[in-house]
Amino acid sequence: MSHGVDPSRPQPRLTPDGRRMREVLTYARRGSRLTDGQQQAWDRRHAEWWVPSAVADEPSYDLRSAFGRDAPLVVEIGSGVGETTAALAAAYPEWNVLAFEVWLPGVAQTMLRLEQVGADNARLCSLDAVWAFEHLLADESLAELWTFFPDPWPKARHHKRRLVQPAFAAVAARRLEVGAAWRLATDWPEYADAMRAVLDDEPRLTGGEVERWSERPLTRFERRGLEAGRPITDLCYRREA
Repeated sequence: MSHGVDPSRPQPRLTPDGRRMREVLTYARRGSRLTDGQQQAWDRRHAEWWVPSAVADEPSYDLRSAFGRDAPLVVEIGSGVGETTAALAAAYPEWNVLAFEVWLPGVAQTMLRLEQVGADNARLCSLDAVWAFEHLLADESLAELWTFFPDPWPKARHHKRRLVQPAFAAVAARRLEVGAAWRLATDWPEYADAMRAVLDDEPRLTGGEVERWSERPLTRFERRGLEAGRPITDLCYRREA
């Protein structure tokens, strides 16, 4: 079954002789099989709520136009099955919530959750978030950025695949409005330390470890961490002028 989903990274890099280069991605590709309920939610909502990957071919495309209204834009990277997306979109109908997720069943499940809570102020995008931040988001365009329980890539040889790296932090900081927050959470202490080191070194950001954000719902990833005995670390950094 085809859902018209293009590769998450819209412009794969090639060697001079035309061979595809090995990519360093911040996520792992997974299967795309949908349950019946997910398929039905996709069929009902993707035309309205999904930002097609073809927008990568439109250099002037403004992701904010997907909402059909002017409102503060909040971005979530790695929305999974939409637990946070749906809860916070419903709690803050005055926000436009753009969720990046490359796993199609997660996208469809998020659509189902949004229907269940009656929220229509969220859109989903399956482009590579790092690429989209570099090419499709303008400076000082984000009211908030959420990165909750990103893949920790715990093996040392995989650390280069982690999302929170100096280069991405620099781009993300520029995309935040002055005073806007980047909220993060992880259940891997070593990754929490690495995040702090990266974000402390970014001159446009200020912040550090904070108490758990009360608005953030308890997701399956957080529950897994707690059940495994891993401490949860919440971080919050704000864009300086």
